[in-house]
Amino acid sequence: MTTMTEASVREFKMPDVGEGLTEAEILKWYVQPGDTVTDGQVVCEVETAKAAVELPIPYDGVVHELHFPEGTTVDVGTSIIAVAVAGAGGAAPEAPAEQPEAAPAPAKEEPKPEGRQPVLVGYGVATSSTRRRPRKGPEVSVPAQAIQAELNGHGGAVAEKPRPLAKPPVRKLAKDLGVDLAAIIPSGPDGIITREDVHAAATPRTAEPAAPVTAAPTAPATAAAPAPVASYDTARETRIPVKGVRKATAQAMVGSAFTAPHVTEFVTVDVTRTLKLVEELKQDKEMQGLRINPLLLIAKALLVAIKRNPDINASWDEANQEIVVKHYVNLGIAAATPRGLIVPNIKDAHAKTLPQLAEALGELVTTAREGKTSPAAMQGGTVTITNVGVFGVDTGTPILNPGESAILAVGAIKLQPWVHKGTVKPRQVTTLALSFDHRLVDGELGSKVLADVAAILEQPKRLITWA
Repeated sequence: MTTMTEASVREFKMPDVGEGLTEAEILKWYVQPGDTVTDGQVVCEVETAKAAVELPIPYDGVVHELHFPEGTTVDVGTSIIAVAVAGAGGAAPEAPAEQPEAAPAPAKEEPKPEGRQPVLVGYGVATSSTRRRPRKGPEVSVPAQAIQAELNGHGGAVAEKPRPLAKPPVRKLAKDLGVDLAAIIPSGPDGIITREDVHAAATPRTAEPAAPVTAAPTAPATAAAPAPVASYDTARETRIPVKGVRKATAQAMVGSAFTAPHVTEFVTVDVTRTLKLVEELKQDKEMQGLRINPLLLIAKALLVAIKRNPDINASWDEANQEIVVKHYVNLGIAAATPRGLIVPNIKDAHAKTLPQLAEALGELVTTAREGKTSPAAMQGGTVTITNVGVFGVDTGTPILNPGESAILAVGAIKLQPWVHKGTVKPRQVTTLALSFDHRLVDGELGSKVLADVAAILEQPKRLITWA
């Protein structure tokens, strides 16, 4: 077996695959230790707060180690896989800005076997010496024996203990479980605390920590019974961890609902002619092979209404106290996926012809259903459509996608009695709901946009005269 040198091992760190993401969950590994990988080969799939993304490795080599199992949430910038690169000639991994801090090692150390030295994930390969740089600043690391001696001989004056060694994900796990890292005996190389150490320390913990003893008791203490560990009936409850897309959606909706003052208006409209136009377009040669449905014409109607009322297509700049009117429309389409609600958008939808819009809409829906929507596809939206009618719902009061000024909800299209040309007849009817940010959209502007959309869907020939 060939011994790998420091230069032959490359550490691939979790990248920021979105805009300002801080962590991602490893959903699936496509490689295992010993597998050969090539530049550009997908090695794993991760789920960020925005979408599921496949990560390609940026070099050739052999997988040496997978640092985290599937289902682990890893901070951006932390190494997730080590690859042995043949003939790497000294290309050492890049060192980060900060490293774990510890007390200086003793002057003499036990000799270590030759070969690859222990690696602290995210901080490159250790050199032959295990000496670590001391903590900066006035703090001084003191061995445990010195601390005890100080307590015994100087009336309780205590020197500061060294900071426990642990990787960022392990620190986060300890914080979530309420485990004190300083109380853990590390089992990892070079005294590093592992995830297993944290779980082991958390297992016997009771719901409430015991209060510290500040004075000797005057009477024999009675051992308190441990508090029961919190549990629930799995036959009656199911608990689902909130993370990834669902966590991001929840945070975004709370932020939007309590930041932008929402106003919602409603209109019920006869869309019988729009449905007839949908059937005619399905027979049109220029539209063959494209996804033709009422949502396509609703999207086109909204784009025309925005063209007639451009101030609706704007955002609120809190920092500069400005209304930013967009001269382009990135049309968001809310999509329910197994991972949660996502809102990819069609870039520059305002400039697309009806066939181009149909093609873009079809690609967007297909990609979302396959769970392959990229983070870039969900950024930069200006207005959104959510079609709750596919679930048989009449309408709703939609919450704005963060950073946008308006969202249109489309209800179910149903055959209903309707007064048409002075006579009650069965007609195809739906209800539209438009929510908008009242800081930059007043009632008049919001009403005009909603009325225009309704007028086009009632008389779709207006698409020709108004577009």
